[in-house]
Amino acid sequence: MLGMALAALDSTIIATAVPQIVGDLGGFAVFSWLFSGYLLAVTVTLPVYGKLSDTFGRKPVLVTGIVLFLVGSLACAGAWDMASLIAFRVLQGLGGGALQGTVQTIAADLYPMKERPKIQAKLSSVWAASSVAGPALGGLLATFAGWRWIFLVNVPVGAVALWLIVRHFFEDERGGRGRPVRQAGAAARRPRVDWPGALAIFACGGLLLTALVQGGVAWAWLSAPSLLLFAGSAVCAAGTVLIERRAAEPIIPGWVWRRRTICAVNLALGALGLLIVAPTVFLPTYAQSVLGLGPTAAGFVLSAMTLSWPLSAALSSHVYRRIGIRNCSMLGIGTACLILLAFPLLPYPGAAWQPALIMLALGAAIGLFQLPLIIGVQSSVCYAERGTATASILFCRQVGQSFGAALFGAIANATLNDRLAHAPSAIRPGLPDDLDAASRALEHAGTLTAQAADYLRRAVATTVDHVYIGAATAAALALIALLLLAPRRFPVHADARTGESGQARTGEGEQPGGT
Repeated sequence: MLGMALAALDSTIIATAVPQIVGDLGGFAVFSWLFSGYLLAVTVTLPVYGKLSDTFGRKPVLVTGIVLFLVGSLACAGAWDMASLIAFRVLQGLGGGALQGTVQTIAADLYPMKERPKIQAKLSSVWAASSVAGPALGGLLATFAGWRWIFLVNVPVGAVALWLIVRHFFEDERGGRGRPVRQAGAAARRPRVDWPGALAIFACGGLLLTALVQGGVAWAWLSAPSLLLFAGSAVCAAGTVLIERRAAEPIIPGWVWRRRTICAVNLALGALGLLIVAPTVFLPTYAQSVLGLGPTAAGFVLSAMTLSWPLSAALSSHVYRRIGIRNCSMLGIGTACLILLAFPLLPYPGAAWQPALIMLALGAAIGLFQLPLIIGVQSSVCYAERGTATASILFCRQVGQSFGAALFGAIANATLNDRLAHAPSAIRPGLPDDLDAASRALEHAGTLTAQAADYLRRAVATTVDHVYIGAATAAALALIALLLLAPRRFPVHADARTGESGQARTGEGEQPGGT
């Protein structure tokens, strides 16, 4: 849980300290890479660390990830310019990728199916609390101690996590709770690592995510840089497929997509990553620009989702044991779709409790959707495949989130530009031309006439409404993926069904037997 807190904190803690960092180091034109570089490194390393944890065990990968993260944190604290800080943030991300996937895999190794929802819900609570507390903690440290302490605060937390894992977490030679990592007679055979495949995944993921993150921001979508990056990622993807087909131990094996269970969950969680962008990125803008709330109050509106999500996830086992994992997840994402469609029906300007109630309900719905699918995939594979399977679904969710940020950013800008283009001629002069500029203008509404400020607020409200409709569409796509591809009864591997007593443990409605 401490390891999970490290990765979660550093995805958000730096957000409120950007002005101080830019004021000290400069580099305003490229500061967005403080976020993008970390995200890129985490995302492209997830499949690699998943395969390495299946090959060499969870503990070496987790220890390596924490060490890399701490070295990156110390280096970030000593950065001398923006370029060095971005490079060290990438180093942090290389460690963060090991933390995210391996912690989730260890939870499945240590706990039988019956107990797994509780521990996964606790991990979700850590992630939610760290994500919400990150911006506030970052702002306090940057204001009263200096921005370098944002990275130094990782050191004691990471040191305690490292000490606890080295001292108290052990894997026997058969892996975890007596599960074999290698087949009998293969102990003497040296594990083979598919380094060409890893490099190909780095190249493909790096080019694709760079195109998604920077397109429409640093350059136009149809400009030469975007087209070159997308073309390069397509070429690398083709090369990755060829390399992985010939590899003896591929980083992303073909069974990840051939098995209906994992393929359906990969697509569904990719859609989840896409839809989650709507509340996390655009709701704070709505709360501040339309409702007139301050940053802290806007954060509380969003945090309603992080309160209900872990609680719903913890209780989801009572649902999926009765109706099955597939039906439970379809119930959750179907409800989420309806909740997202309800957002555009909120009155204008409305009260803060209304979007907060929407977020509370959305978190509960997503808790019923996501956790059962993760548990279902982890329970459908053996120990030696669990790291790869877990990393694949987390990777798809991260890619979906990057794609969602690009897609919904384009939708938001197109909607706002259309509204501003059709503004009455009397108020059109002086109106901003993008969403960020609109938010800044409404923060200082004294520079606008009352009529112009009201029109701009309504334009922002319409913009966020369209984003939520897009998020509802993503939820519908996840529902369709589960309906068409996921098996009615998720298979449960013998590793997951056998508890410490050796007795088979299967949830009601789940199909016993291997995959």
